[in-house]
Amino acid sequence: MAENNEFFREVNEDYRRDQVAQIWRRYSGVFIALAILVVAAVGGWRYWQNAQRLAAEAASERFDTANRLARDGKPEEAEKAFSALEADGPAGYRLLARFRSAAETAKRDPAAGAAELDRIADDTRTGDGLRDLARLRAALLRLDAADPAPAISTLQGLAASSPFRHTAREMLGLVALRRGQYDEAGRWFDQLATDPETPQNLRQRIEVYAALVAGGPVTVTEAKPEPAAPPPPITR
Repeated sequence: MAENNEFFREVNEDYRRDQVAQIWRRYSGVFIALAILVVAAVGGWRYWQNAQRLAAEAASERFDTANRLARDGKPEEAEKAFSALEADGPAGYRLLARFRSAAETAKRDPAAGAAELDRIADDTRTGDGLRDLARLRAALLRLDAADPAPAISTLQGLAASSPFRHTAREMLGLVALRRGQYDEAGRWFDQLATDPETPQNLRQRIEVYAALVAGGPVTVTEAKPEPAAPPPPITR
């Protein structure tokens, strides 16, 4: 019985070897092609990763150079450097360059800087968070404009549920406080105080703002001048 089992096992092994040999003869070209494709794909992926790393390093150096030009008081050269990076840099650095270019433009022309930020905010290829950031920064630039109503409207929209709602609420409260609208300022500051995600450093400022709101308007009364004393008598 054992001899029969051994015989059947050897027959099965021979049969499997024959089957493998037939499959190899029939599909060996396919297997070799697949192996070559896998090796090529891995090599191409590695090459792409290395190219991306080199491009990011080069863009980082260009971005640092543009920032250094801005710090050194060379706005025109800095703007050219940022514009070049916007044109041909990697996606992340292109966006960084757009934000920095808008900031440099705003130093000499706040309206033009806000317009650049509007273009970022309207770019659907940009993530929602960064678009909200562009809206926030554009609104802050427009708060001191002749008509701040559009900026206030933008801040009110961001104050509802944006990741930048804390900054938006703080600025709306300060605007109301500056206008003497103490009840409205208090409502914005209360929203900050009750929001569990309000940053700690902002909570410390809220205490100061709350004290200003509680103090209300300050009435300044002019002191009446005291009557002049009569001149001393002249004695001879």
